[in-house]
Amino acid sequence: MKTLVLIDSNALIHRAYHALPPFKTKEGKLVNAVYGFTSILFRIIQELKPDYLAATFDLAGPTFRNLEYKEYKAKRVKPSQDLYDQIPLVKQMVKAMEIPIYEKDGFEADDLIGTIVEQLKGKEIKKFIVTGDLDTLQLVDKKTHIFTSKKGIKDTFIYDIKAIKDRYGLKPEQIVDYKGLRGDPSDNIPGVTGVGEKTAIDLVKKFGSLKRLYQDLNQSDLNPKLKARLLEYKKDALFSYYLATIRRDVPIKFKLAPAKWSGFNSKEVIKLLEKFGFKSLVQRLNVV
Repeated sequence: MKTLVLIDSNALIHRAYHALPPFKTKEGKLVNAVYGFTSILFRIIQELKPDYLAATFDLAGPTFRNLEYKEYKAKRVKPSQDLYDQIPLVKQMVKAMEIPIYEKDGFEADDLIGTIVEQLKGKEIKKFIVTGDLDTLQLVDKKTHIFTSKKGIKDTFIYDIKAIKDRYGLKPEQIVDYKGLRGDPSDNIPGVTGVGEKTAIDLVKKFGSLKRLYQDLNQSDLNPKLKARLLEYKKDALFSYYLATIRRDVPIKFKLAPAKWSGFNSKEVIKLLEKFGFKSLVQRLNVV
């Protein structure tokens, strides 16, 4: 089975920026996130040996989630401009490696990845989603895995169906039901006030889905206080489910042919690595 690697670029840039100390080029440009991103990319190529590679990026400006819920991600500390200034440099590296870039106004990189996964359904393609967060766990299936790092940029872990079951006791498609109840503090998705991780997991296990929970709630044997809370915050639960759901219908058309990975255009990549001062990465090109 051929392998496609989909890169959640902004998530990796954020992870690399915060994991590595600041360092600059001779011209004074900060490039720690560029270095970390590129290092992860080299490692991915070496470990996963992809037949196809594609990168997704967030664009500046609001997404449909921000437009419908102004508090979406509102509690996140705004990253330094030093991080944002490195995104164009990362794109330079991705283009030098001849990896196609997918981005779309109004959508997050996760939505682009979800759409690509959906468009490849039925094809014998194994997919690895490389990301720095776990929002994409809901996309996991028999042919789709998550490749992520637990800490920094070196401690990597692969989530498949079993790994999600081991951690949450849930199926991948139930992660959204769980977030509808639990919410997602990192994205400022509210969920049901007073329902924590354990209760949310227990409820999803018991009912199977958020939809089924509310269909059967009145006839259920749940604790009356919990039942009352779920009814009181039903609107929040359903809206949180909507916000947490990765879109699979972004108006893009993914094609495998441009994503075919056939190795580095070494001259272009080396030129850029040397420009950024990444001598150790130039040496790693020989083993990637």
